[in-house]
Amino acid sequence: MSYGAAAALQAAVWQRLEGDPALAGVGIHDALPPGGSGSFVLIGPGEVRDASDKSAAGAEHRLVISVISDAAGFFTAKTVAAAVCDALAGPLPPLSRGRLVSLSFLRAEARRLDAGAVRRIDLTFRARTED
Repeated sequence: MSYGAAAALQAAVWQRLEGDPALAGVGIHDALPPGGSGSFVLIGPGEVRDASDKSAAGAEHRLVISVISDAAGFFTAKTVAAAVCDALAGPLPPLSRGRLVSLSFLRAEARRLDAGAVRRIDLTFRARTED
């Protein structure tokens, strides 16, 4: 098991989301942008566990990608979240370290923040990498 592919996986996810036409005009970040208004995607925390087997050393990554929006209602946030899921259903660019074996949607959680002024949808994906 290695944490070595974690940064490479994040870079490939960012590249895939940044280049997706359905997300044009939506900021893709790995830290809260200054001001943080509008709708944006935040590549956030993750958890990595050993997933080695007899054939190779590997890891299972649980990657959280958040959609944050100050638009009224959940419609805008859900539309962006669907675009994120659609983009990540397609192939990612090759990792700069390790190899992506699989990437799949695991779960989503939608909630209101800031007394209902902001919507946040946390999408959790499971990725399997080999060293």
